[in-house]
Amino acid sequence: MAIKSRATATSDAGIDGRQAWAQLAISVALSVVGSIGMWSVVVFLPAIQAEFGVDRADASLPYTLTMMGFAAGNVIMGRYVDKVGIRLPIVFAAIVLGLGFILASLSTALWQFALVQGAMIGVGTSATFGPLMANISHWFSRRRGFAVAAVASGNYLAGTLWPPVVQTISVTEGWRATLVVMVPLARFLLPNPGQAEHGGSPAASLIPIDLSPRALQSLLAIAGIGCCIAMAMPQVHIVAYSADLGFGVARGAEMLSLMLAGGVISRLASGVLADRSPASHRAIALSAL
Repeated sequence: MAIKSRATATSDAGIDGRQAWAQLAISVALSVVGSIGMWSVVVFLPAIQAEFGVDRADASLPYTLTMMGFAAGNVIMGRYVDKVGIRLPIVFAAIVLGLGFILASLSTALWQFALVQGAMIGVGTSATFGPLMANISHWFSRRRGFAVAAVASGNYLAGTLWPPVVQTISVTEGWRATLVVMVPLARFLLPNPGQAEHGGSPAASLIPIDLSPRALQSLLAIAGIGCCIAMAMPQVHIVAYSADLGFGVARGAEMLSLMLAGGVISRLASGVLADRSPASHRAIALSAL
């Protein structure tokens, strides 16, 4: 009888229901908008190199610091999401991103631009990746793998949609005049059902696994680093390399967009497979804690 009551309460709370899918749509939208800072600097790489009179290695420094800020920000933002929920960190990220783009446009030296990218844009972008993925995992049980993959795909959707747009604006207005601020979607984000009840996922959604959460998290971190090292070179330098070959920056932005569109498909497919595989589903369930 107690089990039945818990299931009813979970259903009323919105897990796997319409409210959950609405939260997923909002989370994906936030991820798409919030991730522009990661890809705009890639499109601007040739312009940054010319603006500051540096070589390609030095011009890549802003992106390097962006990723360092992104990595640190995911951990910091994740801790605050555990304490106060997702809404306030997203609002903070929107403010930091807006200020970051303004300060980036005012930079007069490469080190200033790189510092703003890392400390503000990288950290601001981080709130729209890992924390959103972890938060949405509490809203789903049967389709948790797909939901987490969909939010993760927001980052690649941003890379698919924004590079051609950013390139067009930079041609007509100049790279310093391109400012983007996150849309005010955070107020539509609700406390996840588990957080509202007892500060975590519903107990029924947790599935035992042979690895401890810390060991599983370590393996996922190693896999993530290995994966992103392989992706970094083509994603970051494809626009500049296209310009070097004489195809132009616009064609490079289109190539980057097409590459990341393929990544969206693969991430969503991986999420569907995770929901069909008990072992993968366990990994997703624990990694989101």
